[in-house]
Amino acid sequence: MITILGIESSCDDTSAAVIRDGYLLSNVTASQAVHEAYGGVVPELASRAHEKNIVPVVDQALKRAGVTKEELSAIAFTRGPGLMGSLLVGVSFAKGLAASLGIPMIDVNHLQGHVLAHFIQEQQSPSPLPPFPFLCLLVSGGNSQIVLVKAYNKMEIIGQTIDDAAGECIDKCSKLMGLGYPGGPVIDRLARQGNPDAYHFSKPAIPGYDYSFSGLKTSFLYNLRDWLQEDPDFIEHHKEDLAASLEKTVVDILMNKLRRAAKDLKIKHVAVAGGVSANTGLREAFKEHARRYGWTIYIPKFSYTTDNAAMIAITGMFKYADKDFCPMEAPAYSRVAL
Repeated sequence: MITILGIESSCDDTSAAVIRDGYLLSNVTASQAVHEAYGGVVPELASRAHEKNIVPVVDQALKRAGVTKEELSAIAFTRGPGLMGSLLVGVSFAKGLAASLGIPMIDVNHLQGHVLAHFIQEQQSPSPLPPFPFLCLLVSGGNSQIVLVKAYNKMEIIGQTIDDAAGECIDKCSKLMGLGYPGGPVIDRLARQGNPDAYHFSKPAIPGYDYSFSGLKTSFLYNLRDWLQEDPDFIEHHKEDLAASLEKTVVDILMNKLRRAAKDLKIKHVAVAGGVSANTGLREAFKEHARRYGWTIYIPKFSYTTDNAAMIAITGMFKYADKDFCPMEAPAYSRVAL
């Protein structure tokens, strides 16, 4: 039996998970509410919270899995990209635990983990696995990419944002409306009550499969400014329609490029991953494309959309099979592509 402990600490969630022979035994995450008052993640506060949370989170993951640390085959950890202070907490903990147990370490690219989250299996409800090659739309607060996945360790970014990411755009527009941080869940909830055709915002004309969301953000800002000059209570009266129209525009931008890539590459297996994949409108768009274009789609469980250690552990399982281990001196990194 191969038993992998996964550790994720790239941003503001401390997470640990245990996977045995591909099946998830536990996935424990401690989130940080302290950042809400600042409208974004404060790196120093995040790293301090990781230091406080990592020992109890790992302890709970092992207990819920019914696994002792002596039974672990290896420790997989997020090496990057992410906030350096947050990463260092997880990397240092993984190194210390692996050294004390005399077992190998496996470094994981955080973005690769999001893509491979589709291979997490649960004993109670096994799900179909995407075959290689497949396309994955990777969308989060910091990334908007179309990834051609040829193998677990062979991924090609064929399209990506040239400025703001989709999640970043939504968060900034939510902040402009005074709806708080993070904006994604708030916009999603309000959009369910609004008219998606109430307002129209500019869409980019970027060649190829690349994305751009800065124009949408600017269009939203200037329109909102004009509306507020006419009616200071405009947001309060129209926030549901604004949210629905914003969400529809973002989803349309994402799906137009993804649809073109799938057609050009003649690929019918299409997945979505990352924090924005929790968005209801995007999930419905995937289902509609499956009906209209014959796609076989792969949509992660909500617990696997945000930063979590299960995706790190399953990536570690793939790399363990290839004996792709990490040296003790390997440093964390804040920025890198897939």
